[in-house]
Amino acid sequence: MHILLVEDEPAIADIVLHALRADGFEASHCLTGRDALALARGQAFDLAVLDVGLPDIGGFALCRELRRGRDLPVIFLTAHNAEAERILGLEIGGDDYVTKPFSPRELVARVRVVLRRLHHETPAAAGFVHDVEGKRITFRRQLLDLTRYEYGLLAALLQRPGAVLSRAQLMDRVWGNALDSGDRTVDTHIKTLRAKLREVAPDLDPIRTHRGLGYSLEVDRREADPREADPREVPRE
Repeated sequence: MHILLVEDEPAIADIVLHALRADGFEASHCLTGRDALALARGQAFDLAVLDVGLPDIGGFALCRELRRGRDLPVIFLTAHNAEAERILGLEIGGDDYVTKPFSPRELVARVRVVLRRLHHETPAAAGFVHDVEGKRITFRRQLLDLTRYEYGLLAALLQRPGAVLSRAQLMDRVWGNALDSGDRTVDTHIKTLRAKLREVAPDLDPIRTHRGLGYSLEVDRREADPREADPREVPRE
């Protein structure tokens, strides 16, 4: 697994890189958001760890740009402990949120939990298998014949199983800056996507509608919340 770390403090980055590599991950580091975008254009990453307070592009904006046209789980790092900021990070689709100071071992454990959920537990529980590189999704061992936007919607829901994604979040992830798209576009494509899933399993409807909120993918999933103690904490900035 290849992890992208975007952190503007070299001392913190060195600690995190050492912890990731010691646990068997390949890890690349960028000091700025612009460097990260340039690197991501030529390489595929399995997860990104993003500092919220970058000097050029904020971590939340960088998250949106890195996810244009791809599925990328994200863990945010921040020196702030404000509840509103944590909630914002999760609402835009962050998979986890770690506040400085933090334990490098805890961060690595959280990386493993996110990757395990996305690449192992979700396909087994929901009947889906997602080939991210090939941009293909199978359901109950049948390859789904999906349009570009149907694939984008299902990939976004698979990325955070059980979580409710608003229409605005889905629009941002799948359609990006398309000016001729609106909320009804999401509803229309969800309808066609459901029809294709029913062709495979008429008795199931894994996509759940939450009125006034958005959509989620229903799966049975129990996740541990790793909080390991480690005296070698990453300091506050």
